[in-house]
Amino acid sequence: MKILVTGGAGFIGSHVADAYIAAGHSVVVLDNLSTGRRENVNRQATFYQLDLRSPELAAVFERERIDIISHHAAQMDIRRSVADPKDDAMINIVGGLNLFECCRTHGVRKVVFASTGGAVYGEQAYFPADEDHPTNPLSPYGIAKLSCEKYLYYYKQAFGLDSVILRYANVYGPRQNPHGEAGVVAIFAHKMLAGEQPTINGDGRQTRDYTYIADVVRANELALQAEGSRIYNVGTGIETDVTQLFRRLRDLLSPTCREAHGAAKAGEQLRSVISCARIHKELGWRPIVHVDEGLALTAASFASSLKGAR
Repeated sequence: MKILVTGGAGFIGSHVADAYIAAGHSVVVLDNLSTGRRENVNRQATFYQLDLRSPELAAVFERERIDIISHHAAQMDIRRSVADPKDDAMINIVGGLNLFECCRTHGVRKVVFASTGGAVYGEQAYFPADEDHPTNPLSPYGIAKLSCEKYLYYYKQAFGLDSVILRYANVYGPRQNPHGEAGVVAIFAHKMLAGEQPTINGDGRQTRDYTYIADVVRANELALQAEGSRIYNVGTGIETDVTQLFRRLRDLLSPTCREAHGAAKAGEQLRSVISCARIHKELGWRPIVHVDEGLALTAASFASSLKGAR
């Protein structure tokens, strides 16, 4: 199959593209490189440096004859979405609609959509959240992701476009961007290796469901086999708080690093953890990499990258 991976120069998208190529698929990568890196793009992929909102997107579909879309391109910084909701909507909603329209007019069979298992649920009523949990996003980013899910439902009903929505937990691993607000594992690891002081927001008791990149990639591979349109959580069902995360990384990278706490971030979600029971039952997916193993692999990768850059 020919698969277009949007955001394929980014953290998750580039790993997914690599896996699709390894499985024998023909891969086209589309990325505007606003946060992605050209060196992340697999050499066997056809690459287009292009924004999702560009009118030139249709020409890519005409030229490449795409079968399936793996849609990972996004503005993914929650705090940036709060600061500028309009810009977030233009990228994540309007850009998504431009992509979905190209799917409709060029005969694409399926969209695999990278959604969010934390931000679409908001403050959880029960733990872990399953896919039937109420969706009450507390950020424009979460609203935009949920909006795209609803648009994909519409495109299925109106035009027969199948979609597999993957609601990710907090994904971490090699290639994660250590800059900006997203990706606390990458931020902590980068600062420790650079000899800088990481800061834990508030008391550090806020929990997340940390899911290693290799497990997320397997979910994307299995999504190609899913029949019809489905929504799946992709997470471990295990909560780890930020202070625990800091201490584990400190033990791996910088044993003398001081534990420093700063002011709590207004509106930050206190607990987030999701159930993977549905995707396990229907596609056979379950997380394999425990957080301790995943953090060790990530720390080693960051240390190796820093050494190579010197």
